[in-house]
Amino acid sequence: MRIAIVNDMPIAIGILRRILLAVPDYQVIWTASNGAEAVLKCQQDLPDIILMDMLMPVMDGVEATQKIMQNSPCAILIVTTSTERNIGKVYAAMGYGALDAVDTPVLGQEDSASMADKLLAKMATIRRLIKHTPANNKTKLVNRDAQLERQSEIFSPSSVSLVVMGSSTGGPKALATILSQLPTDFGAAIAIVQHVDSSFSSGFAEWLNQQTPLKVRLAMTGDRLQKGTVLIAGTNDHLYLKPDLTLGYTKNPVEYPYRPSVDVFFKSLAKHWKSKGIAVLLTGMGKDGADGLSVLKQQGWHTIAQNKESCIVYGMPRAAVELNAAVQVLSPDAIASKLVQEQLWMKK
Repeated sequence: MRIAIVNDMPIAIGILRRILLAVPDYQVIWTASNGAEAVLKCQQDLPDIILMDMLMPVMDGVEATQKIMQNSPCAILIVTTSTERNIGKVYAAMGYGALDAVDTPVLGQEDSASMADKLLAKMATIRRLIKHTPANNKTKLVNRDAQLERQSEIFSPSSVSLVVMGSSTGGPKALATILSQLPTDFGAAIAIVQHVDSSFSSGFAEWLNQQTPLKVRLAMTGDRLQKGTVLIAGTNDHLYLKPDLTLGYTKNPVEYPYRPSVDVFFKSLAKHWKSKGIAVLLTGMGKDGADGLSVLKQQGWHTIAQNKESCIVYGMPRAAVELNAAVQVLSPDAIASKLVQEQLWMKK
């Protein structure tokens, strides 16, 4: 795997190089000392993955991530000193397309070996995600998207009591856009599965809570879906709905590269949630959630996929459209309007 390191600290670059040498086919193809340099080098020699620092001179990691994902997209893993202290920048970068984040390993510390292992584990996961991502097809779905944008669907809004959303790469920004436009008295329960490591899930819920008037918290085992509350999958295991309509977590399928899995959650809803609802599949690498969205559509749910133009990575929504799983294809702003519109109809 061809790797680039973007960091203004030579000692950090040296540490990362030493760790990467442990994997035979990992190759560092170039390094950059700031984001602006990284943007230029990506245009000249695109790596498979970038290890991106957040705090750098000239251009920080957030802006660099935004520009790279716009001009020469590739997998980006945030590797920065204390992700906890820089959590705002971490989620901003994830909103622009960074896949995950991890603290920069510091050699000589008591936990330096475990920090290095965690970095390599995240890189291995990203490698699997890249492998599972289908080749981009930019032209095949244009007419299909336009058709779905205009499509008027047969749907009974009076049955809506649950809204569920699945997202991955770029998801934080899309979710914040949607949730920020929902009213305090929104009349449905909301559940979200975002691909995010459990070490960041609590911070993610707190950050998202600041973007919306609704109450946002992590879903706990035994929770029930509540009107006006946003519950977020909070572990590396898969969130699912049990037959008694309480929430739980499961390790299975163990080898599934997407954790927590949108498909696992959506399919459990199709099995146990007898009322209809609205299911939304947002930006993300791979195809997690497409099968689940298709199953929910077959059960009578109103299904929405994010449109290509607004996606950071048009992978998961594209897979859903290819399966004919989406009743509509909309931008995040249009999705928010749709959710508010359906709730207003409910109150009549």
